[in-house]
Amino acid sequence: MPTQAELESLKQRYAAAGQEHLFTFYEELEPEQQAALFNQLEKLDIERVNNIFKTSINASTNQQQNLESLPDDVFDTVLEGDEGKIEGWRNKGLSAIAQNKVGVILMAGGQGTRLGSSDPKGCYDIGLPSRKSLFQLQAERILRLQEIAQEYAKPGNEVIIPWYIMTSGPTRPATEAFFKKHNYFGMKEGNVIFFEQGTLPALTNDGKVFLESKSKLAVAPDGNGGIYAALRNEKVLDSLKSKNICYVHAYCVDNCLVRVADPVFIGYCIEKNADCGAKAVRKSSPEEPVGVIALRDGKFSVVEYSEIDAEISNKRKPNGQLLFGAANIANHFYTVDFLSRIESFEDKLEYHIARKKIKHTDISTGEFVSPSKPNGMKLELFVFDVFPFAERMAVLEVDRKEEFSPLKNAPGTGVDDPGTSRKDIIDQHVRFVERANGKVESGETSETLNFEISPLVSYAGDGLEELNGKTIKTPAIINTRADLNKFQ
Repeated sequence: MPTQAELESLKQRYAAAGQEHLFTFYEELEPEQQAALFNQLEKLDIERVNNIFKTSINASTNQQQNLESLPDDVFDTVLEGDEGKIEGWRNKGLSAIAQNKVGVILMAGGQGTRLGSSDPKGCYDIGLPSRKSLFQLQAERILRLQEIAQEYAKPGNEVIIPWYIMTSGPTRPATEAFFKKHNYFGMKEGNVIFFEQGTLPALTNDGKVFLESKSKLAVAPDGNGGIYAALRNEKVLDSLKSKNICYVHAYCVDNCLVRVADPVFIGYCIEKNADCGAKAVRKSSPEEPVGVIALRDGKFSVVEYSEIDAEISNKRKPNGQLLFGAANIANHFYTVDFLSRIESFEDKLEYHIARKKIKHTDISTGEFVSPSKPNGMKLELFVFDVFPFAERMAVLEVDRKEEFSPLKNAPGTGVDDPGTSRKDIIDQHVRFVERANGKVESGETSETLNFEISPLVSYAGDGLEELNGKTIKTPAIINTRADLNKFQ
């Protein structure tokens, strides 16, 4: 229990911040409830909360629309690309990986609620023949990439790509248990590091913090952009520096095609001397409702679809491509130096306001209220909100069908659902075989095709030379390199 002096000091701090109402019911609480509320209030940086609220309100009323497309010198593409140039990026990236200069951060705080699952989304089985979860697919890509990069390493040096996994409060226990149950999918336990994104209090429309109960604040996750504060608060930055890691690849768990620690992307960003980088896919049409990477008031930003009018959306470059066509896919590169620098401009980051129905305890009556319409706000930071502060940005356009298939919707939806994720992976694996001059024969449609290549065998179509001239008759799963010899 806090001393009376400690309690009075905290009350004064909250009164100065205009949030003294949070102590309304303190005296009527049981001692353990008092201690719980005191601890929550003591840990909360209430001055930061107030500052975030003010900055967000000002930002929401001062949207500026001076938009420009990306300059040519910060943009390149692997589509219609120079194979020699792409190979150069790959070699540069593999060299950095081989020197253990690359780490990976996975944003995996979401639950599979929309998928009909109470488990973390990374645990989800999209219906592949192997029944592998998203977590397992990504772990095996890391293992295969370590194997490839080992050829670039000095003799005796083991290549390690540490995997930092950002969970949320509700998903952390289940995520850690899932990894433990599956023996970390073949990765060394010490190379898989879990940490937790932060929360922010839910606020009234005039910036007052809601009480969920008389002894507990109403809080919500602070958005995927909460990763930056979490990296500092959870000592991940310290860990990266202690391992002498210079470069980080960060991505979201729901992209089943993600190329984890992609050496092409990493090599491209290193060659550009970028402190921050982003992958993009080509916007499919002017009407596609996606955010695009562009310049806003001369600074790199992700501009939401709703912020671009139809005339600007339809503008095209001389080559016919959309002028604002670099669709954001939350797939980023950072130097560790840049991640360390974020603290210096964190107070300038503009959180986004989400108007919500906030369940709370009424301060005047003490009754619990479950509102029928939005009565307050949750504040979120998006992972791309640091782009305006990048000094040297780099954007790489990649092939959507090879690298981006998000899992967002319930089974049977037909768009960004488990069925499309499954189909996109299997279609890709058929292309891998065809590029190796092999064939896949089946009477099935691609929606029901039972064929799969383990990431342990091929990261991105590599290592399949033995399939040259061979025909694979489905159903077939290539789990090991030995399986490549089964076919005629």
